[in-house]
Amino acid sequence: MKFRVIVSAVKRHFKWVEQQCGINGAQLWALWEIGRARGLRVNDLARALAMHQSSTSNLVDKLVKSRLVARHRSTDDQRVVRLLLTPKGTTLLRRAPKPARGILPEALYRLPLPALSQLDRSLMRVLREMSAADRGAMAQPLARILGE
Repeated sequence: MKFRVIVSAVKRHFKWVEQQCGINGAQLWALWEIGRARGLRVNDLARALAMHQSSTSNLVDKLVKSRLVARHRSTDDQRVVRLLLTPKGTTLLRRAPKPARGILPEALYRLPLPALSQLDRSLMRVLREMSAADRGAMAQPLARILGE
């Protein structure tokens, strides 16, 4: 079954990422997004990762504690907190396995929009057929859902 192949490949990639750089796939993707859009806010990062804001905040807390990311308060507005890679985070990201955002998001990103739209409609139909009650899983990081 194709779903099993996809899930198995994603799990293997997550394990490989952790073995190679010592952080999980969601953390690596967050580092990549922060490095790509210097000065990102937590809400912006949550949107980029398609995660709930509180889950993203917890993820950022771990990256800050690991000294991979630093929070920087804006001098113009002290309420605005921007995320920046530390030198340690930059080095880890440079050496980390690619693609940093994971093999499934990378593959989806490369699909043309009509194919993505069709896939979305098909998956929604599968969810309806399953009477899936856990729609909250859509806001969780893929790594958590797949048991990383």
